[in-house]
Amino acid sequence: MKKNYKELLNDITTFVFDVDGVFTDGSILVTTSGEMLRKMNVKDGYALKTALQKGYRVCIISGGTNPGVKERLKGLGVTDIYLGAHYKQEPLEEFLDIYEIEPKNVLYMGDDIPDIPPMKMVALATAPQNAVAEVKAISDYVSHKNGGDGCVRDIIEQVLKVRGDWNDNLSAKND
Repeated sequence: MKKNYKELLNDITTFVFDVDGVFTDGSILVTTSGEMLRKMNVKDGYALKTALQKGYRVCIISGGTNPGVKERLKGLGVTDIYLGAHYKQEPLEEFLDIYEIEPKNVLYMGDDIPDIPPMKMVALATAPQNAVAEVKAISDYVSHKNGGDGCVRDIIEQVLKVRGDWNDNLSAKND
């Protein structure tokens, strides 16, 4: 019998996220000059930064290659960012090997078909509410929040609260 996802939260020390459809709503605005713009939620940024400050590892694996996305995530403190990754299990394996992380300590949040193989490699597979049906079907937890609308904050906050690491530090900068 499969465990309730809440039973797995206490073992999570590492977060792995897709970008488009998770940090964003999946929309891409294309300017007349061809620049592709995405919108990210600041509440997701705050939670991500809090997790990093508390010592959690965070890895981003995305098929996209937008340099602005990389700069935003680097600005929040993320150092392990794999862009242009169409076969996401390979960078995930590399990341886990580099830091000697056990899959039982890893949560992955994805929203579309390319996320399924890495989601099957970790202890806790999660998805935003508006993920595709195939991803939701294999997820241990589907957030009540859509991609780009706080799903990252939702799952990070749950993990940090269970582990006693969430805080309401009003002096922290809300990125």
